[in-house]
Amino acid sequence: MRLKRVAAVAAAATLALGMAACGGDSDEGTGSGSKSFAAGSTMERLNKAQKIKIGTKFDQPGFGQKGLSGKPEGFDVEIAKIIVKELGIPEDKIEYVEAPSKVREDVIVNGTVDLVAATYTINDKRKERIAFAGPYYEAGQNIMVKKDDTTITGPDSFKDGTKKVCSVTGSTPAEEIKKYVKDVGTQLVLFDTYDKCRDALKGGQVNAVTTDNVILLGYIAKDEASFKMAGDNFTKEPYGIGVKKDDTDFRNFINDTLEKAFQDGSWKKAWDDTAGKFGAPLGDAPTINRY
Repeated sequence: MRLKRVAAVAAAATLALGMAACGGDSDEGTGSGSKSFAAGSTMERLNKAQKIKIGTKFDQPGFGQKGLSGKPEGFDVEIAKIIVKELGIPEDKIEYVEAPSKVREDVIVNGTVDLVAATYTINDKRKERIAFAGPYYEAGQNIMVKKDDTTITGPDSFKDGTKKVCSVTGSTPAEEIKKYVKDVGTQLVLFDTYDKCRDALKGGQVNAVTTDNVILLGYIAKDEASFKMAGDNFTKEPYGIGVKKDDTDFRNFINDTLEKAFQDGSWKKAWDDTAGKFGAPLGDAPTINRY
């Protein structure tokens, strides 16, 4: 009996050592479930915490708009969920933080969120403060007017100085349209959300709203009797995922995840289930900019 007890104790010790060797920390880091990440990386931190904060828009149909669930829904949100899944974090552990255009860099720099997916155009000025993964989509700036308006046919229509156009503070479209207006002070009306621009157009306070075509198509799809597009796209707007400027490992991880999504069909499905319903073409998968 004593020999049997000794053998059992030895076997248990051997099993415990084996489990410790498999589950202990290593140079490659650890992760929850089947995921494993480099020690000290943002991916490991988020995976261990099993929660993540994501900045997105709450007012943009098809990309990030609060739905009946009380949570934002749209293409940006679905792209973020693809990244979260690759991190090994359940969707119900995502905390969405509203990130209007004017605060997107701030919430990244201050650590309020872990990443931003919010119709976030990649440009050099923003790269001075934060870094971008992507792009994962290329939009183009356009103009929305009332259904019966025939006086505005493109950005050049604002050069006579008589028409007011609305956009959002801190956005790329707001800066771009300044090239076409005669008097910025009187013609360009800025709000913190595009919903307010839409309401101002419908109420007659402005003559047009300008932002990316896919956002405007979302508004038109919800109210075709009131709005229409005026002219063609006049810029290119590559959308990226915003992260902290020096977090190269996290940026590379997101880039790898996006490329995987391009190939496995999840990127296209995210589009078809959201913004694609408004009629805008998805186009080919963009080339990731690994700077």
